[in-house]
Amino acid sequence: MKNFASSLKNKKFLILGCGFSGNFFAKTIRQFGCEALTSSRNENKDPNNFVFNSEKQLLPDEKIFSGVTHILSCIPPDKYGKDPVIENFKSKLQSLSPEWIGYLSTTGVYGNTQGDWVSEIDPTNPLQQRSLNRLNCEKEWISSGLPVQIFRLPGIYGPGRSTFEAIKNKKIRVIFKKNQVFSRIHVADITNAIIYLLQNKDNLKFHQIINIADDEPCSQIEVIQYCCDLLGIKMPKSILFEDAQKELSPIAKSFWIENRRVSNKLLCETLGYKLIYKNYKEGLKNCFLNS
Repeated sequence: MKNFASSLKNKKFLILGCGFSGNFFAKTIRQFGCEALTSSRNENKDPNNFVFNSEKQLLPDEKIFSGVTHILSCIPPDKYGKDPVIENFKSKLQSLSPEWIGYLSTTGVYGNTQGDWVSEIDPTNPLQQRSLNRLNCEKEWISSGLPVQIFRLPGIYGPGRSTFEAIKNKKIRVIFKKNQVFSRIHVADITNAIIYLLQNKDNLKFHQIINIADDEPCSQIEVIQYCCDLLGIKMPKSILFEDAQKELSPIAKSFWIENRRVSNKLLCETLGYKLIYKNYKEGLKNCFLNS
């Protein structure tokens, strides 16, 4: 990563919506000597943090944007399905002429493929309103004329946010649904894939939409069993989805009615990124050792 540090020396990053993924990204690029300012919905003591809350119309001071060269937006659509960053800062961002903007989206825009693989060239067919809103935000970014790359992400996990926490907090439910699989990505691979693309920006063909997912979509039960094995405990008894869905929240149920395998061939084969955690076993082992 030495080339990354030198190629982005004196660059200034703005990370909008500094949740799990945004915070990991910010911490990582600061290790390379980059300046990174992060937004949150409320004030905190972090000197690198600023407040941006579109619902309350709490907008950052103009000086925050001074010298910004790179922007990563992790903010979901607002209650109207609009992108808060585009809605509030489109003209400002256009006047900045940033070198690069990244937008974290979701593989939910592909909808249900009955377990088939989906890639960036496949049509989108969002079933959930939240996924439709994400797709509309993607279109807003693309039509803005800004140098944006959209990263479509499946289920995100990492140290402190994985199946281990659900097991330890006794919130785990072992649900069986025949042939159901989920795609996943470790938070470190989101950050490092983006860093890799920035590091090699001048040598790689620019792709506006990129999936970031690991190599092995699998069932929820396989993941829970692996975590229980590492913890040295017996996996709870499974229940059929048909029985479990009666007690699932609408948002939890919505995850189970979609079934797809997310392809990373563009990122890993065409563009040459090497995953840190190729599958859930490697990624969860990292979570286990850092829990």
